[in-house]
Amino acid sequence: MGASRSSGTTDELGPDEDSGGGPPGCSADPGPPAEDAGIPGEPPGSELLAALLDGMDAALCAFDAAGTVTHWNREAERVLGWTAREAVGRTGFAGWAVRRADADEVRARLMSAMDAPGRQVHEFALLRKDGGRVLVRTQSAGVRGADGQPAGVYCAFSEVHAQIDLERAIALSEALLEDASWGVVLVDVDLRPTVVNAYAARALGGGRTALLGRPLGELVVQGVEELEAALHHVLAEGAPSAPAELWVTLRTAEGERRRCWRSGFLRLASPLTEEPVPLGVGWLFRDVTAGKLAEQEADRLRFRTSQLHRAARTASECEDPMEAATSLLDFALAGFADHVLVDLVAGERLVRTAATPFDAPGPCLLVSGGAIPARYGPGHPALRSVERTGTVRTSAGAGDAAQVWAAERRWPRDAAHALCAVLRSRGRTLGVLTFLRAANRSAFERPDAAYAETVAARVAGAVDLAQVTAGT
Repeated sequence: MGASRSSGTTDELGPDEDSGGGPPGCSADPGPPAEDAGIPGEPPGSELLAALLDGMDAALCAFDAAGTVTHWNREAERVLGWTAREAVGRTGFAGWAVRRADADEVRARLMSAMDAPGRQVHEFALLRKDGGRVLVRTQSAGVRGADGQPAGVYCAFSEVHAQIDLERAIALSEALLEDASWGVVLVDVDLRPTVVNAYAARALGGGRTALLGRPLGELVVQGVEELEAALHHVLAEGAPSAPAELWVTLRTAEGERRRCWRSGFLRLASPLTEEPVPLGVGWLFRDVTAGKLAEQEADRLRFRTSQLHRAARTASECEDPMEAATSLLDFALAGFADHVLVDLVAGERLVRTAATPFDAPGPCLLVSGGAIPARYGPGHPALRSVERTGTVRTSAGAGDAAQVWAAERRWPRDAAHALCAVLRSRGRTLGVLTFLRAANRSAFERPDAAYAETVAARVAGAVDLAQVTAGT
């Protein structure tokens, strides 16, 4: 493994042939340092130096003051193909590692580092042992002897494309972790953020440094289990083949908000070990909530339009107008509500005319034996809808209060959200249509009210026809 004369790789040159001008610690046989002499089993200093040089990732060679190669490590052998035995002892690169036409210029530029302060960076075209040329980037610096005088030059070099690849990788990582247009979070094996870029900090609702080291459960109220499961899977099995869409609820200063993140994951492993050692996971994501909500709304609109179309075709085949009304409601209920009630105006009160079963899902049916009075108290949502000639939305609280709330309003026990739409036809109020949802569903929103009003208009037409027919 030796890479210098002192390591034994060029013993055939003989100790007397050394130029004597190499850098300190690079002479023919400097012997072990005095402080190492008493440590049993400690290798001589020269052997330790040779081992360190050969273990470097960068190609390295050294020249004495006369320009003779004194050191040549394994990485230099890999890049150019010349072994340490073939390289050490040669004067400069002329005729073997560089073209003769370029030799003087290369030698002058390398050796100029001996008298210049700091390091110098150059690019040279060197020759491989097989005759091929390779462009390398060098960093060279002078070496001083014990007397402080210039004693030689050491030169570290690498292939330009490898250096450029490294620089690109560094530039890419810095760009991702600074101003990328998507979130980047690096988490350790304990699933705690270690690096957060600006986009991710805004998405998570905190500062870039304030988020570091905190458990994800402190940031994500709902959906953290799915996120942590994905991160554990990446650590154990590797990155998934396709992005995943995760719905999460975040805790922010403005309250909780629901977001959808399209996420990709990368397992991070140390490049410095033979066996991959996991360092954590790289999590990249974009907030696609607006797009997903728009898709859901479009799907919902298409489904409801299809249901109304099917309902109209079915109702047109019904001889009894009230049967047509209940058929319309059966189609409207699908995916929209759990229960529906039809209360018609009879003088100064409302009477229950049709409804779905209170105790189980089922179709909307006319009340057997005729309509019965609806015992609604003052301020009931159905009465308010009739008074306003408009739509009323309301919801109960959580837990046991929801059952009490439903019972007080004469609704099924599982009702937690209600929407009352007035039935109007030919300028007259005919009654009210009440849609009910259970607690495990979301409350009615504005788009739901618009749909309910469309259904109510069609039901009102059927009810009006039934009343006209009955009157004649």
